Amino acid sequence: MADIFDLFKQIQKKPEEVKPITHLVVGLGNPGAQYRHTRHNAGFAFIDYLCETYGVHADRARFSSLCGEAAVGEARVLLMRPQTMMNLSGKAVAEAAGFYHIPTENIIVVFDDVSLDVGRLRVRRKGTHGGHNGIRSIIECLGSDAFPRIKVGVGQKPHPDYDLAAWVLGDLSAEERKQIWETFRRAEKGLCRMLGGDVEGAMQICNAAEGERA
Repeated sequence: MADIFDLFKQIQKKPEEVKPITHLVVGLGNPGAQYRHTRHNAGFAFIDYLCETYGVHADRARFSSLCGEAAVGEARVLLMRPQTMMNLSGKAVAEAAGFYHIPTENIIVVFDDVSLDVGRLRVRRKGTHGGHNGIRSIIECLGSDAFPRIKVGVGQKPHPDYDLAAWVLGDLSAEERKQIWETFRRAEKGLCRMLGGDVEGAMQICNAAEGERA
């Protein structure tokens, strides 16, 4: 009889309350296999890294993106890879932010930066688009540039006359991909600080090269 009572208690237990989504983590890139290893898809690669690290998938079609959810520290985040092509990324970000009522400061964007050497990172609390079309679109759609971001270095053009579009849409070498993947360990640690509201701490982790940090 005791077993029956225990069964009833288990049935009556309320399911664990799932925490609401508090942050968006958006990796920028272009959809399609032909763009997978390009410099412009460093943001997508970081989402891949987070999925592997946290044992989740970001393959659910929502908000014009492929999405997944992960518990990172005390935050519950929506991982996003916008599928709109790079220059329309803001549409996807604004749609998800509006649905979950996410404030701009809780939207963390990860993207490629051609002004940084391969594997270098730079965290910023806010700022202009700096010529990056994905960031330009997000600023336009949110009506604000006050979202934190993690820039992933993909290397500068080999010479000033080299076409920028051709450079960012060119493939990284296998060695460069490995180098960037390895630096994602620090980017993930910085992200954890940012999710806790400590952007300054994230800067200390990410902004100096590996050998330059105290």
